[in-house]
Amino acid sequence: MTASPEMRSQPPNPVVMAEVERLLAGRTRDIRLKGELAGLFQERSWARTAKIIRAWMTWVVLLDVLTLGLNAILLPKAVALSMLPPACILPPAALATALVWRKPRGAWLQRVSLLTGLFLILLSVALVGVSAGGEFYERHLNIMLFVAITAIIIFAVPLAWTVTVASFALALYLIFQLQNPILNRGSAVAGTLFFASGIVATIVARRTMTILAQKTFLLELRDKRRVAELADANARLERLAKTDPLTGIANRRWMMETLNRLWSAGAERPPGNAMLMCDIDDFKNLNDRLGHAEGDRCLVKVAGIIQSSVRRNRDHVARYGGEEFLVVLPGADERAALATAERIRASVEAASLPNPASRVSPYVTLSIGVAAQASSEAIIAPEKLQNQADEALYLAKKTGRNRVILYKPDSPTA
Repeated sequence: MTASPEMRSQPPNPVVMAEVERLLAGRTRDIRLKGELAGLFQERSWARTAKIIRAWMTWVVLLDVLTLGLNAILLPKAVALSMLPPACILPPAALATALVWRKPRGAWLQRVSLLTGLFLILLSVALVGVSAGGEFYERHLNIMLFVAITAIIIFAVPLAWTVTVASFALALYLIFQLQNPILNRGSAVAGTLFFASGIVATIVARRTMTILAQKTFLLELRDKRRVAELADANARLERLAKTDPLTGIANRRWMMETLNRLWSAGAERPPGNAMLMCDIDDFKNLNDRLGHAEGDRCLVKVAGIIQSSVRRNRDHVARYGGEEFLVVLPGADERAALATAERIRASVEAASLPNPASRVSPYVTLSIGVAAQASSEAIIAPEKLQNQADEALYLAKKTGRNRVILYKPDSPTA
């Protein structure tokens, strides 16, 4: 048994899942769990098995004490006293076993405790009848077999453990029946064989129950893996739907969702907001002169420069369309927005990406329009702030490109 009573939260590795598929593809009766798969099944079922074993041991003790009390009242004193010493073996054996199974322990300790406890319990029941003699002799041997059968049925333990318990019970029954003064050897052997057939049938039933439980476990593992695969697929689709496939940064759809989320945050929204609308100068000429492949490489590099020039844990960058990029700066005032925009512009220019067809420089440059809303101003809609950034970008293009323009209602200034 493993140390954790709960099943692992993550689906098993591909090798284990391949074994799961192989077992489910075959016949149910051929299911055999081995290695890591067997460990996972034991890990999953330990808590339930341990609870059943503890409850069974507790009830056996209560019934033993209750039976002794009734015997003291109903039976002759000499008979009741003869039953007392062997009956006292049962309670400590059962309680010690229940104590061991209170929490996960080593497999060897759990196996030894359960088998030893059951052996002492069966021996105690048998000796009670042997000590009392007479009609109690065979009656308690039958009770002992009944106790063993109930343990075999309800204890979901490995088959080897179950067979060991059955062997204990039949061996004790045969040994004491051979010493029974009212039975001859043939009757003792015949009786043992009769009960053995019933116990074998019980073991087969227990094994069938275990196989069905294991099949249910395998089906759960497969379903869990399929749910995980579906969740991963949905997450990938969600990322693809919100990511620009060329540059790897967010796309326009994601940015619109982000704006709606920021503007609906209410009191949680940082005071002030700013937007930067960035446009690569003479990008069409770059495509015409160097080709679309070089144009795509340019977009990827510029996107990376913009992304690395903002606050990663706070600002948002998206490819807005073609060669345009939108940057949202939550909580930024005019000064911070201008500083960020100039940092982006200077970094792109310093990268010296070739654009021989540019009318501004032989290298790629950016024009940036900035719109900022002071924290003291009434909140304006994101669409309006974006329009202001667009107007500032238009002015940056109109006044020579490769520059930053801040939107002003009356007179935009560089």
